[in-house]
Amino acid sequence: MVFKKMLSAFGVGGPSVDTVLANPNTRPGLALDGHVNLVGGDAPARIEQISVGLVTRVEIEGGDTEYAGVMEFHRMPVSGAFELAPKQQLAIPFQLPVPWETPVTDVYGQRLHGMTMGLRTEVAVARAVDKSDLDQVSVHPLPIHERILDAFQALGFRFKHADLERGHIYGVPQTLPFYQEIEFFAAPQYAQTVTEVELTFVTSQQGVEVILECDKRGGFFTGGQDVFGRYSVPHSDAARTDWTPVVDGWLRETTSRYGGLRAQGFGGPGHYGAPGQYGAPGHYGAPGHYGAPGHYGAPGHHGRRGPGMGGVVAGAALGVAGGLVAGEMMDDAFGGDDGGDDGGDFGEE
Repeated sequence: MVFKKMLSAFGVGGPSVDTVLANPNTRPGLALDGHVNLVGGDAPARIEQISVGLVTRVEIEGGDTEYAGVMEFHRMPVSGAFELAPKQQLAIPFQLPVPWETPVTDVYGQRLHGMTMGLRTEVAVARAVDKSDLDQVSVHPLPIHERILDAFQALGFRFKHADLERGHIYGVPQTLPFYQEIEFFAAPQYAQTVTEVELTFVTSQQGVEVILECDKRGGFFTGGQDVFGRYSVPHSDAARTDWTPVVDGWLRETTSRYGGLRAQGFGGPGHYGAPGQYGAPGHYGAPGHYGAPGHYGAPGHHGRRGPGMGGVVAGAALGVAGGLVAGEMMDDAFGGDDGGDDGGDFGEE
């Protein structure tokens, strides 16, 4: 009996967990529906809590180095404490709201190169090793995101890479501790002015803040510099605006500036008025308006399971070694690289 208790403390013969999502595809502002399937082990177990959370890989700067760490940025309890009998089977439903600022991972049905997103399930077991499960999640763009990305492609920009940077953008309201940068090689008509453009969306229920960072080429007597532009757009403008000339105007306005605008909140008000002033919420405001998460295909089982990740590993608490280990765990869980080649369209080969 003592030996069995010792084995149970190390997770041998203990409960097992497997989370199944109704559909791993979602969008910011919607929700992920699923069930946590729990099976009791060889002995009774005291379950202290079951929770689910969204995790992703974030670039973290530490001194002169930059490394990738895995951050849990949104968590919700699924169940409180209860007793799990030996071999007992439970299916516990949940609906996890997806934050509006959740970064986009998939565009045009392709995974953005550099992006990883997962749903982590944690089962806290009293006096034993906690159990966990990790499931791949795909976050698709909202209509306003799609229209702006379409405009970049129509203007001839080629997708390069996407990642998440830990930190906050000056003057932009953020609820998450990171922001997404979608990087493009400059289109031919801008090539003499800029080398690359980085696009950031900071989304809320009312609309989106669009931040442009242009890597401006240096002149004969001047060095290169980064210039910034910020523009506020309501969701309601998605379908009623010709976005190609609008984005072209943003880029030309931004690249006409000089550097040093970051500390000034990216300069003056953008094309759609003062930053943050969206007016009345658009018709995309209410979660669920885009339809059930089955829109992208038939519901299916989650991706390949991987080992659990203990706790939140982000910020100053995460060292370089910890970040590398966590990153490898995400790679193992999701089958390695995120797909897509550098250069070209969004993830297309």
